[in-house]
Amino acid sequence: MLRAYRWRTIDPVPYAKLEKPLADCRLALLSSAGFVAPGQERFDESIKGGDPSFREIASDIAVSTLIDTHRSESFDHTGLAKDPNVAFPIDRVRELDERGKIGSVNQRHFSFMGSLTATRRLTHQSAPAIADSLVADGVDIALLVPV
Repeated sequence: MLRAYRWRTIDPVPYAKLEKPLADCRLALLSSAGFVAPGQERFDESIKGGDPSFREIASDIAVSTLIDTHRSESFDHTGLAKDPNVAFPIDRVRELDERGKIGSVNQRHFSFMGSLTATRRLTHQSAPAIADSLVADGVDIALLVPV
């Protein structure tokens, strides 16, 4: 399947220089692990090309409560089950905050489905909505954790 997949390229690659020290920055996580918090709707596996929606994950989530709903069977999910920090490193981000390495942790983070074969709705609808939320929250840096 990967040999036949039509990969998209972005040229030029978007880039923004960090304008202030990392120790003064608010950080948010973005993960393509397809995690949902307890009580949230699972990602819809029946959508052709994949579910382009996203879920907000509260900053105070107990990482052990995250639910793996990633649809792909092309990788071993055991690591995600043992320690969701592998794909949503909120505990590590909190440690960076406590040690003064970053300015603060945003109050919300985002999870979406990484296994998409049709990405237009993600790039044209979901990603701009997430970006607008990050800007509204005053986020300076976002850590993307691809799965």
